[in-house]
Amino acid sequence: MKYYIIAGEASGDLHAANLMKAIVAEDPQADFRFWGGDLMKKVGGTLVKHYRDLAFMGFLEVLMNLRTITKNLAFCKKDIARFAPDVIIYIDYPGFNMRIAKWARQEGYKNHYYISPQIWAWKEGRIKAIKKDVDEMYVILPFEKAFYEEKHNFPVHFVGHPLIDEISARTPVVPENFRKEHQLDDRPIIALLPGSRKQEIQKMLEIMLSITSDFPDHQFVIAGAPSQDLEFYEPFLKKNRIHIVMNQTYNLLDVAHAALVTSGTATLETALFKVPEVVCYKGGRISYEIAKRVINLDYISLVNLIMDKEVVKELIQTEFNTKTLKKALTEILEEEKRKALFDEYYKLEQKLGGVGASANTAKLIVNAIQSTSTPV
Repeated sequence: MKYYIIAGEASGDLHAANLMKAIVAEDPQADFRFWGGDLMKKVGGTLVKHYRDLAFMGFLEVLMNLRTITKNLAFCKKDIARFAPDVIIYIDYPGFNMRIAKWARQEGYKNHYYISPQIWAWKEGRIKAIKKDVDEMYVILPFEKAFYEEKHNFPVHFVGHPLIDEISARTPVVPENFRKEHQLDDRPIIALLPGSRKQEIQKMLEIMLSITSDFPDHQFVIAGAPSQDLEFYEPFLKKNRIHIVMNQTYNLLDVAHAALVTSGTATLETALFKVPEVVCYKGGRISYEIAKRVINLDYISLVNLIMDKEVVKELIQTEFNTKTLKKALTEILEEEKRKALFDEYYKLEQKLGGVGASANTAKLIVNAIQSTSTPV
């Protein structure tokens, strides 16, 4: 069967790639055409557009790139029509995907959504479009099932979280080999995860690096994002005499003693690696003020949202500064605090369910399409 998949970010590329592998196990003749990244490309099929060309951060940046976004939407619709897939699979990325889903519903395509838009955080009104345009929704956070089914009377599938699959399938890093490969010394490692987009990396790294001299007994290592080239980071490296590891975030987390992490999926990844972390966020002033008025959440990190309490420290906007960051990092380096965090991390993993999210979703998608697919 023919599968058209749309993923617009690095995390979507990861989850979509694992889903594609699971689909092939169910449907060996699967034909993929997709918007995504290098991980999806490795699985096979045709990459139409890379997520590097799709990621626009913040309200103002979206407004400034409306013409590009509009052109991408038009191109995507034509490309889907030429490919004539049996199913379109959307991976998060709601601003773009929900527009395509509305058109695709009118054209008679099957719409399956893997990894729900975070409408429980903001734009809850999108539930109307989801109920109208989405055939099947696969959610990965335990509270999302109750949100959809109890609050909005829309049945969904809770499939577990794909990060557990990804992390459990890894071969652990040998610390000595990792340090030697990247010319690191024996001091404990503080991993810096400043995000994946140029805009946010520049904002986050400036403050993260401002405290490195306060922790001489530790070494700070940047996790270079797959969406960026090494040369982008070179000004930070030269100025601060710091190390970077490109495209090996999981390997870095495997050996890290603690981490400073930009809000997003990386906060959950860090927790699943059992690394004590400080969650950081700083956006543009106008974008932040708008977001603050439309987002209805007590926390910004997935760890705290899932546990429904403050497990990890969050430093947001003006609270994210050199003084507060130094204090927060000092706290998670203390043994008693570390032990408490480890206990909470294990509880978090239990809440997310076991392995099998990708396989569960693939089976549901393939079975649904095999039983209902009709030519478009």
